[in-house]
Amino acid sequence: MRYSYGITSALLLGGAAATLITGFPAGAQVAQNDDRAMDRIVPKQGAPTSFADLTAQLQPAVVNIATKQRVQVSQNPFQGTPFADLFGNQGGGTPATREAQSLGSGFIVSADGYVVTNNHVITADGQGKVEEISVTTADGTEYPATLVGSDADSDLAVLKISGKNDFPFVHFGDSKHARVGDWVIAIGNPFGLGGTVTSGIVSAVYRATGGGAYDRFIQTDASINRGNSGGPLFDMQGNVIGINNAIFSPSGGSVGIGFAIPADTAEPIVQKLISGEEILRGYLGVQINPVSEDFADALGIPANRGEFIQRVEKGEPADKAGLQAGDVVLKVNGKDITPDQTLSFIVANIPPGTRVPLEFIRNGKRETVQLVVGRRPSAEQLASQRFDPSNNNDQQDSLAPAGSGLVERALGIQALALTPQISRQLGLTEGTSGVVVTAVDPNSDAAQKGLQRGTVIYQANYRDIASPKDLEAAVSAVKSEGREAILLRLQPRGGPTISAPIRLRNDN
Repeated sequence: MRYSYGITSALLLGGAAATLITGFPAGAQVAQNDDRAMDRIVPKQGAPTSFADLTAQLQPAVVNIATKQRVQVSQNPFQGTPFADLFGNQGGGTPATREAQSLGSGFIVSADGYVVTNNHVITADGQGKVEEISVTTADGTEYPATLVGSDADSDLAVLKISGKNDFPFVHFGDSKHARVGDWVIAIGNPFGLGGTVTSGIVSAVYRATGGGAYDRFIQTDASINRGNSGGPLFDMQGNVIGINNAIFSPSGGSVGIGFAIPADTAEPIVQKLISGEEILRGYLGVQINPVSEDFADALGIPANRGEFIQRVEKGEPADKAGLQAGDVVLKVNGKDITPDQTLSFIVANIPPGTRVPLEFIRNGKRETVQLVVGRRPSAEQLASQRFDPSNNNDQQDSLAPAGSGLVERALGIQALALTPQISRQLGLTEGTSGVVVTAVDPNSDAAQKGLQRGTVIYQANYRDIASPKDLEAAVSAVKSEGREAILLRLQPRGGPTISAPIRLRNDN
């Protein structure tokens, strides 16, 4: 799957939360897709002979989004390879930067200028930093925009623009009524071409692609390409039933498989972002697998119903309720667990602290327990829970930075703070302080010195390390002193504790 954004994505840090002004302010127009407006142009049955009237009515509320960012780049074309030293320490330690752009789409949801888009449209990869973000309306007017709020888990973001007059806007529809085969149109900014309209049908509803708690999409064959991200997906009544989000494509262009975030998922999150509310998600503390045919045959239960618990996190809601590895969860809070309605999705949408019934199978018998839903941990905490020291498949060709990315660039490693769970997995004494390596660049000196997934780092230049931030601070201190290596006190998996000098990379 590839996100359907433009040249690059960009990040805007900060931005003040604001309160949505709902209703119709004095003198404001109604929504472009208000029922009174749509009744005049939408045929009563089937698809129109032309989408022109529908497009003319809705397009004024769809906008193009552009960001400018400054990205750090390497001045050494062989950086991170065995040939890097042939170029010496070019750049004198001062990072080189270049300007970059990202292009995406969005739509206005209020007369006073709130704009909905995808989070990845305004989030930078790596070390990019947004310097400017702008919104261009259908009439060609460009407005500076501020970031009101964003949510990475659902890939949603809200911007705010201001003008002298009310803005044309649209409101969300009810995506639960979408059916496979319904006509839809997508309006957006593919490949930076400006307002472009494509049509198609709903290919599937509630399509899960294996991407997390909010991995549930409307699939469409309406052409969605790079730059369409964040744009609206309309039904034939002018309802925003989805937010165009991603494409499945081996080429990077549309092959007729596009995905949109359903409106019934997006709208509550958008309202919270606008009002400045914290977005809290439910959590059980289990690792699960779908009930495939193999699981079903082994357990003697129907396939594609329920999810199999592989592990229960100690002290979390599922553990407190008495759930065990091997249980098959069938229903939560009255909702069946299916491939289209996963356990993660249902629980994530239950407010933490809510007491709910959970139905499951254990040893062939159906049982029900009452449990109190917990609060979903941060992405970093979840990563530490899922850490498997023997799973080298998690190694990445390109290390995604944590924090400022200094450790990744300078040492070529990623690391997590040791938690009691990780310590148990590594056979360490509970309460051990340090960081555990989760990924290593094979071209780094760290890899040449034997660091690998599961290596524990206790000290850096004789300073105790308790978190990735501590390691980053130690690397920063070494660089400021002009040294080219750092001494790590570490313990390889299954080996004794040793000290190893790790040469720093030129991270310009």
